[in-house]
Amino acid sequence: MQRKTFLKLTTALATGLLLNAPAHAQTTTINVAAFADFAGPYANVMPQMQGGRLAVIEWWNKEVGSKLNVQIVVKTFDTRYDVAQTASLWPGIKAEVKPALLLGLGGPDAAALQQRLPEDKIPMLMSTATYGFGWKPNQWALNLRPTYAHEAGGFLEWFRTTKLDGKRPVKVAIITSEATPAYADMAKGLQSFTKANPDKATFVEAVWTEVQPADVTLAVRRLVNAGTDVIVIQTNTAQAVATKRALQALGKNVPIMLSLHNGLVGSSKALGDPNGFAGDFEVGAIADASESDSTARQFYSMLQEKHGLKSTWNAMTIMGLGQTIVAVRAIEATIKAKGAGKVTGESVRETLMNSQFTSNDLMGILPGADFSNDNPFPTGTAKVNIVTMKDGKVVRAAGDVAVPMVPKW
Repeated sequence: MQRKTFLKLTTALATGLLLNAPAHAQTTTINVAAFADFAGPYANVMPQMQGGRLAVIEWWNKEVGSKLNVQIVVKTFDTRYDVAQTASLWPGIKAEVKPALLLGLGGPDAAALQQRLPEDKIPMLMSTATYGFGWKPNQWALNLRPTYAHEAGGFLEWFRTTKLDGKRPVKVAIITSEATPAYADMAKGLQSFTKANPDKATFVEAVWTEVQPADVTLAVRRLVNAGTDVIVIQTNTAQAVATKRALQALGKNVPIMLSLHNGLVGSSKALGDPNGFAGDFEVGAIADASESDSTARQFYSMLQEKHGLKSTWNAMTIMGLGQTIVAVRAIEATIKAKGAGKVTGESVRETLMNSQFTSNDLMGILPGADFSNDNPFPTGTAKVNIVTMKDGKVVRAAGDVAVPMVPKW
């Protein structure tokens, strides 16, 4: 009798514990799609950017998402930095992944999807500077930095005042290609800046070449003979390397201004000389890749130590970090405002349009991020960081350089 009473009591207690135990909240999965180029012009630097992306996702899932019972899953697709490839793959990606947000790579993505994304209700974030053809209201393709012309203009004014003592306009040329709309747009934007600011810069020539040129010595000789002060190359490492080899062959030393995705470290590596772009410059409205102990560098080190980040500290890694930190913060804010079950492309874009993320929110990678329906890039006061290369290392030349006004083109 005592044994039966004990068994009944034990069973009752166990049942009561089960009934009163809190149910484990079900984890919600939010899908993100990403474009990459492991086979085209960015194949040699894409792993760095991709490493930055994935480390931020892992960090957020463990440190933030776990507390919200949400996990972000990213699926990456190789588009070879090609407009036609991006356009053909997108319907299948959209149907398969059903992403709440898309991590774009560059110009071909904007050219292929700019008109489609508003209808698809999926926002795309890109860590590149903005293209002129995307500078329109009500965009769903959003850039984290102002236009390439804004970034180049900030650098050229700094160069004029510091290297030329402000005595005359900078003579600037650009090497680019008509193969992609984005590359062609870079030349138009720079021309727009120089035309609006004749006291600051004089446009020498736009050299149109292949995306991956074999030799540009003849064109570079023309630029040298014209007295060019700065050669702007915001396209890719292949064009940067071809231009550097041409200058070496001519025995000339005209400074080259690079963008982040074809920056000093990546281009030097492609050249086969770790100090190959010594004295040249890299410019972007995002954290720079110098060795200074910045908040951004501390975040990177933490990802290395705790979340398996293998990418080295360079501009491509920083772009991957910056793009993804804005993405996860936008998703996080949407979850807190609407609930995990209502995170859609439309709700994430609404968050991006109505939120102002600070530098602290973005771990120092960006000075902040705020968008509006009028501009597909942050509308706050943008500033660029300028670095150069010395003894194989990237060192800061100037920080928080003002970005000039550039007319739309």
